[in-house]
Amino acid sequence: MRPFIHVNCAMSADGKIAGTDRKQVKISTEEDMLRVRELRSRYDAILVGVGTVVSDDPHLTVKGLDYDTNPIRIVLDPDGRTPDSARVLDGLAPTVMVTRGGCTREWDCEEIVRSGDAIDLNGVLEQLAEDIGIESILVEGGGETISSFFRAGLVDRYSVFVGGLVIGGRDSPTPADGDGWIGGTGVRLALKGSEVLGNGVLLTFEPERPRP
Repeated sequence: MRPFIHVNCAMSADGKIAGTDRKQVKISTEEDMLRVRELRSRYDAILVGVGTVVSDDPHLTVKGLDYDTNPIRIVLDPDGRTPDSARVLDGLAPTVMVTRGGCTREWDCEEIVRSGDAIDLNGVLEQLAEDIGIESILVEGGGETISSFFRAGLVDRYSVFVGGLVIGGRDSPTPADGDGWIGGTGVRLALKGSEVLGNGVLLTFEPERPRP
């Protein structure tokens, strides 16, 4: 059984998650940041793509938790681009690096998972569940990573905080970024909740399909 996948992100009122330079922009309110901290503590793991690591250098930890109680940090890094100095490798929480099978890059971390010619998300999730016991994962970005989970039909819950600002730019990344692939019908989602959090609103959706 694969882990439960919850995609969580913040976007501007015009649907952007960063500027054209792909650097992090403060979108969440204080109320939403408190929500995210509590949300992180309820999941076995937090997952991001290497683009987020290179652009934002996040810790992906929960304040007040130690190595044994923090969620496991998972980085999808097909070609081994994560520098040794990245904060996801700071030893404050376990870290799992996921690469293509042909990548030989090594890091000082909990585990390195080598996938096939391209990262097979289904296979990786099943391996993480079997080897480490991960039952739930919070996916936090970036746009191409989120898109890959939607493309694979692996998203069980999608929550997005819409903040009160406009970022603009046709090349600014969006929550489901990368090459177009969905087509005219899109991925159908059912709205499960909405909540005002300061100068913004949190929307929670679930896909209109049963979880396998």
